[in-house]
Amino acid sequence: MREYRTEELAEAAGIPVRTLRFYRERKLLPPPRREGRIAWYDDQHLARLRTIAALLERGHTLGGIAELTAAFEHGRDVGQLGELLGIGWSEETPVRLTPEALADYFEGEVTPENLAASLDLGYLATDGEEIVHVSRRLLDVSSALVGEGVPLAAVLKTARRVREHADALAALFTDLISTHLTAGTETGTETGTGTAEDPVTRLRPLAKSVVEAELTMAMDRLHQSRTSAPQTPSS
Repeated sequence: MREYRTEELAEAAGIPVRTLRFYRERKLLPPPRREGRIAWYDDQHLARLRTIAALLERGHTLGGIAELTAAFEHGRDVGQLGELLGIGWSEETPVRLTPEALADYFEGEVTPENLAASLDLGYLATDGEEIVHVSRRLLDVSSALVGEGVPLAAVLKTARRVREHADALAALFTDLISTHLTAGTETGTETGTGTAEDPVTRLRPLAKSVVEAELTMAMDRLHQSRTSAPQTPSS
């Protein structure tokens, strides 16, 4: 494992030294190894800094990231981390992994570039020697594609494009439901606590069904058009 002085770690993470020291003061980073007056950091510190950068980009505050870090360090059950990672009422189940287990999922594909891309997408967060993947389903699907021979870099590149389309679809359905429905209006959906259930939450399965059906039919149409296209005679 490579070790870095303070200035070297800041340069590798693309942040000013003062920012690195600020994160250290806020206890967002584990303590460095000290050799006299010299502080030595390693690749785990660099991975944590990349996690912080990815979470900041996704809109998390430093206070929220500190809470997430504390949850990791105090061994909070991984099923409770979804809310902290910004997927509070998601159906996705986060998964704790050792670096060795992650390497087993993507044999030969766990490169620094792919790790950085996964952190930037928000798929991964780090906890010292452990890694948290935000979605068991995405982890399994990604691993299956790599097992079929698709490079992980290509999977992650496609995932970024899928994320853009998924965000647009989510906005489309949320706007549709929010425009035409308000909580508690003639739906009889009072919860046991006496408060009306959010219609976006209640009708979310319908949106999911529409997207799944449309994607299936779109892939059928694409497959049919490609298989029925006339073949170009070879010269």
